[in-house]
Amino acid sequence: MSPNNSQITAIETLGFLLKTLKLPHMNNHWQELERQALAGGWSHAQFLLALCESEATQRYQARVQRALKDAHLPPGKAFSNFDFSHCPSLNQPSIMQLAQDRTWLKRGENLLLFGPSGVGKTHLAAAVGRSLVELGARVKFLGATTAVQLLQAAKANLQLQSALLKLDKYDLLILDDISYVKKSEVETSVLFELIAHRYELKSLMITANHPFSAWDEIFTDSTMTVAAVDRLVHHAVILEILAPSFRQQAALQRSSSTDQKQPK
Repeated sequence: MSPNNSQITAIETLGFLLKTLKLPHMNNHWQELERQALAGGWSHAQFLLALCESEATQRYQARVQRALKDAHLPPGKAFSNFDFSHCPSLNQPSIMQLAQDRTWLKRGENLLLFGPSGVGKTHLAAAVGRSLVELGARVKFLGATTAVQLLQAAKANLQLQSALLKLDKYDLLILDDISYVKKSEVETSVLFELIAHRYELKSLMITANHPFSAWDEIFTDSTMTVAAVDRLVHHAVILEILAPSFRQQAALQRSSSTDQKQPK
């Protein structure tokens, strides 16, 4: 049955109003949902609820995708593909709690992940970051050396304070592999400035190969080391991962597999 003039007018007016109200997803899908509603005998309220839920879901997914793009998290690293059984010493409930509750970000608290190379610190940091993005937090992932270089360039242009303020839009700043920052006054001074600037205001997540006792290898003098560590640990959860390297284990497995395939 073809729609009459009044129905055509209603459809056109509805499309105009939905565009005006900036409800594009609803505008594109209401007719499909209307057919489902008629076939299923939905009430008007059920139809309206389905429309609103569809719009809300699309907006949430679009927001998460924008936030993930801005976060620059390493791809493919989530809790679903992290082998917790490989790290029996890791406090899994603690890190999952932090990933599923963003209130610690509102308090400007920190998360510090320690462990040797290859045990999954970066993977866990990215997984926590992804989970928090899905909860609505703004997250930024940076290699520590990259962050330092960006801040160095800003300082050279007399724009360090402006650069630090721009990072304030992120509820969580992830600094990966802080142990690789070079021990020079130029580099460590801007790193200290970043730590001091975010202290008790915005959260940091830091991964490091070396324990605090070896941080004199990062900062130029012990006074700066103590001041940086003091600010980081004042409101922080500290987790240590003691496990064999995932990468070394994978290499050994590949080597073993190759040896077994070799003709005898």
